[in-house]
Amino acid sequence: MIVPIKQIITKAKAGKYAVGAFNTSNLEITMAIIRAAVKQKSPVIIQTSESAIGYSNLQTLFSIMTNVGNTIGKSVPIAIHLDHGKHTKIVKDCINVGYNSVHMDASEKDYATNVRLSKQMAKLAHNKKIWIQAELGSILGKEGMVKLETGEINMKDLMTDPIQARDFVERTKVDTLAISVGTIHGHFKGVERVDQPRLKKIRELVNIPLVLHGGSGLSPQTFRKAIKNGVSVINIDTNLRLAFRKALKSTISKESNIIDPRKILNPSTEAMQVEVEKTIKIFGSNNKA
Repeated sequence: MIVPIKQIITKAKAGKYAVGAFNTSNLEITMAIIRAAVKQKSPVIIQTSESAIGYSNLQTLFSIMTNVGNTIGKSVPIAIHLDHGKHTKIVKDCINVGYNSVHMDASEKDYATNVRLSKQMAKLAHNKKIWIQAELGSILGKEGMVKLETGEINMKDLMTDPIQARDFVERTKVDTLAISVGTIHGHFKGVERVDQPRLKKIRELVNIPLVLHGGSGLSPQTFRKAIKNGVSVINIDTNLRLAFRKALKSTISKESNIIDPRKILNPSTEAMQVEVEKTIKIFGSNNKA
């Protein structure tokens, strides 16, 4: 059932486990995430990016998440979140349509602008009793990974400064903070880039729940250590995409004559559900509904 995100994250922070925030862009992914949460008796966050909203439209996607959450997922707590809202219009639209939480991502801008925009959106969100996430530091993607490997950028220069994080939270009054401690958006084999001492220091100075982005590809051991050091929410997207693609290729290869979209997509939906269930167990949120 769709509930305020505060209910989910506050309990996770107190219980020292993490809640998975899984990206969706359609019915199949949404069903996979929520079916996994129900089977594992776990709270879950379903989230959409700006590109996912553009793929269909905000109202359609919100209706899918709400409907599936309140029917298939009625036995577990579910929250709906905007992931990486880089444009204030989309952040405002998600606040107005009824999201439980929004991410104002102004991390690519200068510090003063990041503070100003995050504080501005926090006021709007709080007026509707909605939580807001902001981001401090930079979390790389594929292009950033190339620059990192060629030496054009230094990862440490992009990471969240613990003292600045404390100042940022005090100024903006945001509810959760996405931090950069070395993780990378996407899936890169052999990448274990979590600066655990930095994460621990941020936790000591910042009292609000911390969010780890770029979690796909990290080992269970790295996840568990990050949770122990203060992470309450972990974002996962790429792992679900990989599970979807692998199952889809297998289905088409084995049964090339299938024309029913449901039969084509069902194995991929099931594969994503398995991936979400596995992740829930690693994060320790199973049986916490």
